[in-house]
Amino acid sequence: MRHSFVVFLLLSALTGTTARAQSTPRKAELAKPLPAAAPKPLIKDELYQTVARLDTEMFAAFNAHDADKLMSYFADNVEFYHDKGGLSNFAQTKEGFARLFAQSPDISRTLVPGTLEVFPVKDYGAMHIATQRFCHIENGRQDCGNSKFVMVWQQQAGTWRITRVVSYDH
Repeated sequence: MRHSFVVFLLLSALTGTTARAQSTPRKAELAKPLPAAAPKPLIKDELYQTVARLDTEMFAAFNAHDADKLMSYFADNVEFYHDKGGLSNFAQTKEGFARLFAQSPDISRTLVPGTLEVFPVKDYGAMHIATQRFCHIENGRQDCGNSKFVMVWQQQAGTWRITRVVSYDH
């Protein structure tokens, strides 16, 4: 049972409403339009291209297992939230990458095509949302898995750094 469903049941119990599990949304629910104020991802504009380039560069460093280069994309005050590993700061994140590279010397990451979304953050930078795929050899076989992430990039004086990461659905 997924955690969100358990939370839903708990909230339903606390508010006195009855929870009913549905395996698929009703057609009427699927036909509902998104609220007019819902932000739309910026496709193929300058901000999108900048973040796409940063993603490519940063994960080239990841795939090269260059922890120092990889960490140059993170702000000193980064907060990295991982659904399995918890919260880590800059030093803990760097240690985690170094440990990962040592334990899985063949690990690689790719961006799942078509999943990149970029949203501006007024007077700050951008949100970078996508699905990524990590692969490595385990017990003599290729082992791959997808996870989702949100990165918040801050732009200061033309330099982009990640200040927040939320990595989930592992």
